[in-house]
Formats: sequence, structure tokens, C-alpha cells
Amino acid sequence: MAFNEFILSNEIAIRLSFFFGVFMIMTIWEILAPRRVLTVSKGIRWVNNLGLVVFNSLILRLLFPAAAIGVAAFAQTHGWGVLNYYKLPDVLAIILTVIAMDFVIYLQHVMVHAVPFLWRFHRVHHADLDYDVTTGARFHTIEIFFSMLIKFATIIVLGAPVIAVIIFEINLNVLAIFNHSNVGLPKPLDVFLRWFIVTPDMHRIHHSVEDDETNSNFGFNLTWWDRLFGTYREQPRGGQKGFTIGIHTYRDIKQTNWIIGMMMLPFKGKVSEYAINTRSWSPNRQDKSPQHSGITTLSRMTISKAAHIK
Repeated sequence: MAFNEFILSNEIAIRLSFFFGVFMIMTIWEILAPRRVLTVSKGIRWVNNLGLVVFNSLILRLLFPAAAIGVAAFAQTHGWGVLNYYKLPDVLAIILTVIAMDFVIYLQHVMVHAVPFLWRFHRVHHADLDYDVTTGARFHTIEIFFSMLIKFATIIVLGAPVIAVIIFEINLNVLAIFNHSNVGLPKPLDVFLRWFIVTPDMHRIHHSVEDDETNSNFGFNLTWWDRLFGTYREQPRGGQKGFTIGIHTYRDIKQTNWIIGMMMLPFKGKVSEYAINTRSWSPNRQDKSPQHSGITTLSRMTISKAAHIK
């Protein structure tokens, strides 16, 4: 009980300590041993990517002052949600909550690729021409807003314990920094970790310009969902150093790596030729409109084809 009270009373300090601690470790690592050579000035990318993060944080604080922790506390006080109705041992409730919320994040990630309107906003995350610790935090403000609403709904339905939500939030932030970093693990360690958590080499494939590679490896934390639903891909065709990061039709730095361009990106181009159950790759494919592959049906445990909206 005393431990829970300590966590609750120091929640912000604990979360920030984990965030900045892991951020510094991964930053130093990718400077000393980068996995890939960057194509855009780190200064330009960092100022704009982190500028977007600061802007989003301020907006969220204004719109959702209670944040996810406050919603969990409110649900607990009013007895809302499954885990407030059916009492389970604390440890089991925490484990189930973290796993369930991670699954919802996976489904949400699939959805923002599958629905053209949502992809417009999510492509801000994918349009980064490089891939490092700051990529994991650059999302359009409207997508962040949408994501928070889904998270709040999940917490209320689950009746998620406050401690479990704090653990989930720390875990999500830390692993997003880790698996978006420009580093590589020794192959045996990478293979082993992929049975449990998403590694940088695994998630980097998801940021490929190629549709079939983009529509794979949706997990941020646990790798189980990609394996269960057939969205797992082991390696990109060009190898970890040979494939292109970003979106085919967005290669102008002013659009992809300046904060004004990032904020306006969702409102650029048309969405057409969209077919959710088809996904293909051709070495001779050329994009002529800002379209991207949407994600496919998750039944049959394989996603062999999906839509094109890039």
C-alpha cells in the first residue's frame, strides 16, 4: 500500500525520469554507433520533431488536464469497468491491464493505416525522412487527441487500476524511444527479444516507403499481436541499411521535417484508389499521388495484400 501511495504521489517525476533517462541513453548510443547514416541534418529534425512534441504536450495539458491517470482514478472511484466489478488479485489485474491496453494500441495502429482519413494524420509520423529517438514521439496533434480518447475509453471499460495505467504509460514511452532509435542489437539478442518486445530493427521495417513493409510490424511493445495476426515481418527486402525510410511522394524537407509542413501534411493530396483488402509490391511501381497502403483484414492470420494511399 505504501508503495502504491509513493508511485501515485510521485507519478510525474517517475515518468519523466524514465523518459529522459532512456532518451539520453539511446541518444548517446545512436550517436556512438548509428545503425544507418542519416540523410537530413539532425539539428533540423530534432528542433522540429521535439518542437511538435512540446506543442502537443501543451495542447493535451489544456484539453485533458487529468490525463489517463486521472481517468483511471475517476473510474475506480465510481466503480466503473470490468476490473472494478470483478475483483482480481492486484498483480493479476495489473498484468491483464497492461496486456489489454497494449493490444488496443496495436489495433489502433492498424486502424490508422486502414482508414484513409486517419492515415492522413498518421502519415506525419511516417513522413520523417530518417529514423531515430525523436521519430517515436512525432505525431500530428489531431492523432494525439484521437489516441487519447481511445485510451480513456479503454481505461473506463477495463476499470484499469491506476498503478497499471502508470506502468503502461511508462512502458509505452520507454519502448517507443527504444524501438525508434537508430541503433542495432547483436543478432542473437535481437532474435531473442523479438519473441517478447519490439526491437529497433523490427519496427524500423514499418517505416519503409514500400507498402507491404509499411503494413507490417505494427506493435510498439509486445510482438505477440503481429505474430498472431500475420502482420509480422522479419526483415526488409533491402536489408536494414538498404531500404528507404519515409513515404514515396513526400521527400521535400519543408513538408516532412519542418513543423509547419508536418502540421499541414494531413491536408495535402487526394485519397483515391483505396482497396482495403489488397496489398502488393512491384519493383517498378511509381507513385503519382500521395497515397498509401491501408491495412487489411486480420482474419486468416496473414496480411498478404493491402491498400494504397501513399
